[in-house]
Amino acid sequence: MIEQKLALGMIETYGLPALIAAADAAAKTADVKVTMYEKVDAGIVTVYIWGDVAAVKAAVDAGADEAKRVGKLLGTQVIPRPDPSVYTMLQSVQEREQTKVPEQPEAPKPKEHEEPPATAPNWSKMTVAQLRELAQSMPKFPLAGRDIQLVSKAELVRLFTELSAEEGERLT
Repeated sequence: MIEQKLALGMIETYGLPALIAAADAAAKTADVKVTMYEKVDAGIVTVYIWGDVAAVKAAVDAGADEAKRVGKLLGTQVIPRPDPSVYTMLQSVQEREQTKVPEQPEAPKPKEHEEPPATAPNWSKMTVAQLRELAQSMPKFPLAGRDIQLVSKAELVRLFTELSAEEGERLT
């Protein structure tokens, strides 16, 4: 529950790194509570800060300076003693945010014998990390273990191309 005698401070930035830096600086500068942040649209994020008026003003100023240093500050605002309806609104937003179930990333499916794609991949468009991972997973690859980690991308592309041509099958 948010106390109704506190000041509300807001810092709005473009991008999460600037917001995190601003919130950190604000929290370390004064005795305030950084309660939540809200993502608006297209990278615009706002953090809400509660505390007594002087502390919130100092925290918002410090947070704004840090946001400018790290990224892009869009705006700040300090409301000394917001109307009770503002408290109610922010409480409902905070409760809604707390009850949201975070989306769980889908667990990767175990790799079975995958069907090769209809066309051979363009080896040169793959990253060296992707090529190395693919080489490690192939029992017939000409290199093994540490040798795969030490070889250049150009050499991996050459080996994949040769292996593909020799065996007459598409590699994935």
